[in-house]
Amino acid sequence: MDLIRHLQCFVAVAEELHFGRAAQRLGVAQPPLSQRIQRLERELGVRLFERSSRQVTITKGGALLLDEARQLLAHSEALMATARRIQDGHSGLLRAALPPDITGETVAAILAGFQEREGGVELELHELGTSEQLARLASHELDVGLIHHPCDVSGLELGPVLRHELGVLLPHDAPEARLETVPLAALTGYDLILFPRAHAPAVHDDLLTTCARHGYTPAAVRHGQGPSFIRGLLLSSRAVAFGPRDAHHAGDPGLSWRPLSGAPLAWRHSAAWPKGRGDAAVRAFADTVTDALGRTAAGPDLSTGPLHLRPAAEYWI
Repeated sequence: MDLIRHLQCFVAVAEELHFGRAAQRLGVAQPPLSQRIQRLERELGVRLFERSSRQVTITKGGALLLDEARQLLAHSEALMATARRIQDGHSGLLRAALPPDITGETVAAILAGFQEREGGVELELHELGTSEQLARLASHELDVGLIHHPCDVSGLELGPVLRHELGVLLPHDAPEARLETVPLAALTGYDLILFPRAHAPAVHDDLLTTCARHGYTPAAVRHGQGPSFIRGLLLSSRAVAFGPRDAHHAGDPGLSWRPLSGAPLAWRHSAAWPKGRGDAAVRAFADTVTDALGRTAAGPDLSTGPLHLRPAAEYWI
């Protein structure tokens, strides 16, 4: 039995107390309407209306069921409205990820901006490196992420690729901290603190290759990720780290941040999601991330063109 349709018929007849008017209101013929009411009465085991040639009256049993019928219809309408919003990407759960190097202020801005754009969507946010994000995007365990370039973007669509120039973090009393800009070659003899290669192999290798091309081959590569751990390595050993001006340690009295001469190093980020799965919530997250990162970015990657979403194949990375 189509219970919802039967209840709609019941409520219409109860409110009109006239089968003809109720049928007109529902856009159906009168005989099928009468048949639906009869089937509902048989199913419920309750007579809903008294009928005569002159009038229709609701029975005591029908009157007792009428409020429940109205509530069920209201819940049904709410259910369908929610289902439509989920289908359109405006409600439900969004599984998203950000890389560990994003600052706390940027994370807070992304959370607030997404809530403003898509308040009806529950955001499940993870801290994941690019490699893990790519694996989860491919297996559809993640809906959208923020990835580092270069990486393999097969099967993905991207938001604008934003470039953040990297400077060098080093102990405040290091000689190079007195320079206005630091040539990479001047870091010779320093260890380099870098994220674990497994998190983004192509980015890791590209950075070391660029350093070598500009005259800096680290004495050793130390892997670190958490701000406190990196700070400890910087202060207790002859080591440096790279990061944007808004890095976690900028403003630390024990450390100095200096731009690199010629700006040879940069992080390039973009939002990414599986092709064909960019619903409204995914695009809202991508827009929010682009806005939050765009405030501190040097600008879009020169090959990206205007700041709007495009398929990954349109970017040179």
